[in-house]
Amino acid sequence: MRVNQIIAIGGGGFGRNPRHNKIEKYILSQTSISNPNVLFLPTASAENNSYIVNFYKCFSKLNCQPNHLSLFNRTPNLNGIINKADIIYVGGGNTKSMLGVWREWKLDIILKDAYMRGKILCGVSAGAICWFNNGITDSWASNLNLIKCLGFVSGLCCPHYQEELDRRPSLKKIMTNNDTSYCWAIDGGAAIHFKNGKYFKSLSFYKNSETYKVEKLNDKINEVKLDSIIL
Repeated sequence: MRVNQIIAIGGGGFGRNPRHNKIEKYILSQTSISNPNVLFLPTASAENNSYIVNFYKCFSKLNCQPNHLSLFNRTPNLNGIINKADIIYVGGGNTKSMLGVWREWKLDIILKDAYMRGKILCGVSAGAICWFNNGITDSWASNLNLIKCLGFVSGLCCPHYQEELDRRPSLKKIMTNNDTSYCWAIDGGAAIHFKNGKYFKSLSFYKNSETYKVEKLNDKINEVKLDSIIL
């Protein structure tokens, strides 16, 4: 039976240290393919060269075939390159700008089709929140904001939960002032794995990194820490 999978990472991973590959190994382990094709989408960072280099430094040492997609140079056939991928990893950066570029190229539609056909979708920060109905983003320099995302997974998602001091109070304010009943809040160094749109498990690959389900109950915000598997 085909399983639709999304792995949302709150922060960290190869972008900060290509030698720290615990979450990357976990992602690869979720496919039954022996040498999967991993496609990196660095759109949110405006295809930062150092970020792309770190991707290859990390994944070229693992049991996979790494590749990346450029939307700012001459763009290849998107259906073809997505079809070849077994795992699609989306990098961090400016979520609003990334989604705008994706929608212009109709990549959002192509990614939805890939998800429904069982390709593993994953990513960090912007690459985590993009899969949900909504996300908490720092795309604006002034403050954190609620942004409408792709809606492959229900609910709201907030990355970098313990790393940035304004995340908790901003999330509480946003949930209080909007029609949002729950949020998946993910620390840097942690991730949440969803299968068929449902919560599957939480993962921790840095010390003391956690995941939470934050719910609005009777106009009060309640935060519940989720049990995590240590990688």
